[in-house]
Amino acid sequence: LEKNKVVDGKEHAAVEAFAKALQQIPMILADNAGYDSQDLVGKLKAVHAQGQSTMGIDFTTAKVADMQPLGIMESFRSKMSQLCSAAEAAEMIIRVDDIIKNAPRQRDGGM
Repeated sequence: LEKNKVVDGKEHAAVEAFAKALQQIPMILADNAGYDSQDLVGKLKAVHAQGQSTMGIDFTTAKVADMQPLGIMESFRSKMSQLCSAAEAAEMIIRVDDIIKNAPRQRDGGM
């Protein structure tokens, strides 16, 4: 949501929606694990706001913990590749949806 502050116009809405979708990932993972997702994600956001960027959710203990000692690190290239793939997939879904919504064009019956 930091980038959202410097973007305006239609891009603002797109950046905001994409950021909110990314923020749902830890919430869904915590829910699926049977943990209190609101509590865990709230704590995670608080430590990230304090600048502790290596913190994440330790699903073995259901606590926010430093991921570096656990050996959990994601490379920037890997993250960018995943985000680009997700954005491309979403774009393709939207394009297919637009094609389905459009009325079929009228064709000439004569040959």
